[in-house]
Amino acid sequence: MDNRTKRTAHEASAREGMKWIPGGTFLMGSDRHYPEEAPAHKVSVDGFWIDQYAVTNRDFSRFVAETGHVTLAEKPANPADYPGAKPELLAPSSVMFHKPKQRVDLKNRYNWWIYVRGANWRHPRGPASTIKGLEDHPVVHVAYEDAEAYARWVGKALPSEAEWEYAARGGLDGAEYTWGDDFAPGGQFMANSWQGEFPIQNKIEDGYEWTAPVGSFPANGYGLHDMAGNVWEWTSDWYQEHGRIDSPCCTMHNPRGGEREESHSAEDAIRIPRRVMKGGSYLCAPNYCHRYRPAARMAQPTDTSTCHVGFRCILRANGGD
Repeated sequence: MDNRTKRTAHEASAREGMKWIPGGTFLMGSDRHYPEEAPAHKVSVDGFWIDQYAVTNRDFSRFVAETGHVTLAEKPANPADYPGAKPELLAPSSVMFHKPKQRVDLKNRYNWWIYVRGANWRHPRGPASTIKGLEDHPVVHVAYEDAEAYARWVGKALPSEAEWEYAARGGLDGAEYTWGDDFAPGGQFMANSWQGEFPIQNKIEDGYEWTAPVGSFPANGYGLHDMAGNVWEWTSDWYQEHGRIDSPCCTMHNPRGGEREESHSAEDAIRIPRRVMKGGSYLCAPNYCHRYRPAARMAQPTDTSTCHVGFRCILRANGGD
């Protein structure tokens, strides 16, 4: 087998489980919802392949077995990176959702987020849990560096925000959701999200309190599953406000948003640089987080892993990173 044949066979193997997204132009963002989504602006992207499903525990287990990769949540933090942090917060840990027993101030996210020692991708629901029976659920508790390491291992990359949103829209430019404008067409739930009053009551009407196995809900127009709800997904873009876009009237081609930012604030002793995550999660609810929409976006510190953030990978037609 010559080198060209080997390369072709490798590329075909890498594309297994992926869908081809033809290049095109779309309206990115939204002027109707959260301020960080505005202004809506025209963007064009080249064609690319993208994973049909988020990376699963089964996938990630294979990666760890072959490489020995240790995730950020499994390692103690360097005290020099977090001056003044309490020692218990430097132990190997990850961020978990904790349901309050009564109504709380929705402006204070610490009312339901806590660091849990021993929580990581192997123990997604706390140190006493395992991934047995969750092999086909999306891997969680992965920081940005973990997702990036996996992508390199499989010879792929993480999508830009524009690529991710274009794929999530499934050809429905301007639609509210990845499947159209009706949240539950014909009474059918189209994504794993929160039903009830967040964060104290989840009615679990969609059948899942935590993550769902990938592919549990219908695919979008491009054949992609869970581009809304289930888990937030990392993108490769540094976070910046859409409001900093110079010319929202002009079409941007293959944008790679933002620049690395490290700034001090009154809220944090140090501001960790942030990447964009997309798609919403099983914790998104209309009364608090109406973000299971393709236009929705959030800034996630690169050093932070949580119980509701995962990722999927892409292959660009030109082979670019």
